[in-house]
Amino acid sequence: MSDVLEQATIAAKQQNWALLNQYISQMLERKNFLATNVTRILDWALEILTEGDFQERWDVAKVFPSLGNRAIAPLIEIWKDEEAEEELRWFVARILAEFDSIEAVTALVEILKTSQTEELSAMAAEALANLGQSAQKHHAFRFAIAALTELLAAEETRLLAVRSLSHIRRSEIVTPLLGVVKDKQVSVRAAAIEALSSFHDPRIPLVLLNALKDVAAPVRREAIIGLGLRSDLLEELNLVSQIVPLVWDFNPEVCAAAASTLGRLGTDAAADALFQVLSSPSLPMSLQLQCVRSLSWIETPRALAHLQAALTFAPIATYQEIVTLLGRVEQAHLAPDAARILIDALKSQHPALQDSSVKQALAISLGHLKHPQAIHPLIQMLADPDLGVRLHATAALKKFPTAIVQLQQLAGNENLTQEWKQGIAIALQEF
Repeated sequence: MSDVLEQATIAAKQQNWALLNQYISQMLERKNFLATNVTRILDWALEILTEGDFQERWDVAKVFPSLGNRAIAPLIEIWKDEEAEEELRWFVARILAEFDSIEAVTALVEILKTSQTEELSAMAAEALANLGQSAQKHHAFRFAIAALTELLAAEETRLLAVRSLSHIRRSEIVTPLLGVVKDKQVSVRAAAIEALSSFHDPRIPLVLLNALKDVAAPVRREAIIGLGLRSDLLEELNLVSQIVPLVWDFNPEVCAAAASTLGRLGTDAAADALFQVLSSPSLPMSLQLQCVRSLSWIETPRALAHLQAALTFAPIATYQEIVTLLGRVEQAHLAPDAARILIDALKSQHPALQDSSVKQALAISLGHLKHPQAIHPLIQMLADPDLGVRLHATAALKKFPTAIVQLQQLAGNENLTQEWKQGIAIALQEF
């Protein structure tokens, strides 16, 4: 092992950090050797950290936890150097999170309080959050929760503390965050509601319901999203009726969140509410599109019926979206119904069918659904004047191996239009 030590010394003098990293890794494998040379190895690791490139720093960062708590103090000194480059300080924060030490946690909390850059604050918050993911760091984790809870008391650090606690998805953060759900800062309330939504604590549902009435749109939006995750409380809290009024909120983001949540709740009552909104005149296009997407998520016969009804009055952009969404129906027993809706749409005189992109979307969706009744209308689409429509119909027909028989029979028909003959010829060539 002495040879490795000598070679490492040479590599350090030559500032060959990549090679020195390799020698350090070899030395760490020998615990007896590490015990007698830990100071020298720590000095080398610190040198690589301060002088190396990103990859060399990344590699050496893994070394520090093996060197014990003696590495914490020099790492903190690096962090305190305000002239140190930001990347280096970022690595220090990352490394400190690997220690089950109050000293390390204190340093990370100090980074949160004093950092002037969002990237470093985010790294410190993530590092503290990672303590909660490790079963081996109970001591540091408990201290981190206590330190962050203290930061909630001061207005200037409250938002930072809430965001940091929000990264820690463990039940210990619930009580501290419940204490700030009525804070005067909108950002604090919104961040707290977002974090609390991840927990099934009996105190939280009432907090979310109350937040639906908050004067601030970001808070209402987070509460809506959070309740969308609680389908287990669907009947107990009558969630659909709680969410429906928010679809008419004056804030577009709140409206979209409410429509999305109704789709995730997935009941026929939610589908009825979405269709009622969709049927309203002068509905913004963005909300129309969200309503039809939410309806498509529900995947019940009633939701499909609502989508079919919406085709009768939808503008072209919404019409095309419905067509596309019907082609994505995942439940096998609903696929035939979706295909029949699309086939009926092809037979209609809706103005949207004058748009080639709509017809192309119809062809794609019929191909995805693979319902045999779609073969005939797809073959008829081969006569479309638009080449793109004919090519999309051909691609869809390739999903039906039996379609080639009908195509071959039609190929000899002299009464077909030139476009149709050409479309059939291309389709046969593709088969």
